[in-house]
Amino acid sequence: MSRKSKRNQPTPDSQNPHSSDSRQPSGSGRRGILIGLAAMLLVAVAMATLVYRGGGNSSSDAGATARSAALTSAHSPTLGPADAKVHIVEFLDPACETCAQFFPTVKQWLAENPDKIRLSVRHIAFHSGSDYVVRVLEASRKQDQYWQTLEAVLASQAQWAPNHTAQPELVMQAIAGLGLNREQLLADMNASEVTQRMEQDRNDAIAMKVTATPEYFVNGRPLPSFGEQQLLNLVNEELQRAD
Repeated sequence: MSRKSKRNQPTPDSQNPHSSDSRQPSGSGRRGILIGLAAMLLVAVAMATLVYRGGGNSSSDAGATARSAALTSAHSPTLGPADAKVHIVEFLDPACETCAQFFPTVKQWLAENPDKIRLSVRHIAFHSGSDYVVRVLEASRKQDQYWQTLEAVLASQAQWAPNHTAQPELVMQAIAGLGLNREQLLADMNASEVTQRMEQDRNDAIAMKVTATPEYFVNGRPLPSFGEQQLLNLVNEELQRAD
């Protein structure tokens, strides 16, 4: 009988599934196999973790960079120190009633935290005729009276924006007491740089998915839901982090 036939012939022990089988590895062999399998598993888990973390961080970093680029604008009118720990970016429509209601409150927060909060305003014209008022605001910067003009415009909004529709001649009446040079203002309103700033604000608003005003971002964070208390809570969270 050949060796091959002997090897293929079943032995008494091989017929009993509960008996010891010479084909099973020894104790030391089993330990070696288990150690090898464990090592392979650890390597696989480590590689998967690196891939996951790398992809997650890359996506998160890319998203944060995009948000920062859309929110950070060198041309934006700004109140507060450049190194403030809390930066509020507001997308504002001058004909927006809620914008007019919120602005004094936000300005009060800045006054209460003069070294900690900075406000940047971005313009977005959703209401009919608002683009004219935005041009007035942008042009007033040439005469260093942006904030005075903004406050006058918001305070008198009910007079020049009946039914949320801006009336140019009434806007001019609302800011007449500021002492602005009207001829210069009208000329500056049509300057190419004003048009470019308006286009930049509009494009960034689209990038940030701004669909209504006022829209706020605090250190890049959007409001979880809209409301004055929600905005205050977000500002306070960032103030606490800064402290």
